[in-house]
Amino acid sequence: MDVAFIGLGQMGSGMADNLVAAGHQVTVWNRDRAKAEPFAARGATIAADLAAAARAGTVMTMLAGDAAVEAVVFGEGGLLAAGPDLLHISCSTVSVDLTERLAVAHAAAGQRFVSAQVLGRPDVAAAGKLSVIAAGAAEDLDIAQPLFDAIGAGTQRVGDRPVMAAAVKIALNAGIPAIMQMLTEQFRIVAAHGIAADRMAALLLNVNYGNRLIGSYGPIIAGKRFEPAGFPMRLGRKDVGLALAAAGDADLPLTELIASRMDAIIAADGGEQDWSAIGQ
Repeated sequence: MDVAFIGLGQMGSGMADNLVAAGHQVTVWNRDRAKAEPFAARGATIAADLAAAARAGTVMTMLAGDAAVEAVVFGEGGLLAAGPDLLHISCSTVSVDLTERLAVAHAAAGQRFVSAQVLGRPDVAAAGKLSVIAAGAAEDLDIAQPLFDAIGAGTQRVGDRPVMAAAVKIALNAGIPAIMQMLTEQFRIVAAHGIAADRMAALLLNVNYGNRLIGSYGPIIAGKRFEPAGFPMRLGRKDVGLALAAAGDADLPLTELIASRMDAIIAADGGEQDWSAIGQ
C-alpha cells in the first residue's frame, strides 16, 4: 500500500526499511534531508515537503516528542492541511494530552487517526520485531494492519480511542527505570558475595523471573485480591530486610524505599495482607 513515513531517526529508519522490504510503496520525509537520501537507493521516494508526503494518503510518524509531532501536524503545510480522508498513524511516544488533541483535530479535518505505539530498541526495529500497541477505530486499524505486520512481530489492540495506546506505552515506559534500578540493586547484593552481574543476569533469564512475577502478581494486583495472603507483608518485610543486610555497604535506594513503605503498611495493621498490596 502507499504510505509515507516521517521521522528517520534510530527507530524510524529501521521501521521505514522494513516497510520498503515488505513491498509497500514508501515515501519518506525527514526534517534533515540527509537522513532521507539513503532511502532512494532502497526504492523509496523522498518527499520534497510534508504536503508531498501526505499525498500517500496514509502517513506514519515516528518523532522525538510532543513538539516535533505538533510541528508536523499543526504547523504550516502540516498534516491537517492535507485534506479529508488522510490516515495518520502516530508511533511517537507523546503525552496523553497531545494524543487527545490530535484525535480531535484530525476528526475535525475529516481525517482519521490511530496511535500505534511500539516497544523495542533500534536493533529490534531494524529486525522488524517490534511489539505494536494500537488503538483507534477498528476499520482504521484494519487498514493499518499490513503496516504493523511489516514493522512488528505482533500487534496488541487495546481500544477504540488512540489515547488508550498512548497511556499503555507511557505506563510501560514508566516501569523501565524502576526495573533497571531493581536489577542494579540485585546485582549489588550478589556482588557482595562474589557473584558476577552477568551471571546473575543469565540466572534471571533462565528462571523466567520477569514473566513469573507478572504472571503471579499481575492478576492479584489488578483484582486487589490481597486477602487471604499468599505471602503476608510481614514476611515480605523480613526478606527485604535480609536483602538490605546481605548488601553490606552497597547502596540500595529502591529497596530502602520499599522497606519504608512496608513498615508503614505493617504499622497500619496491614501485616497480614499479601505483600503485593505494597502499592495500594
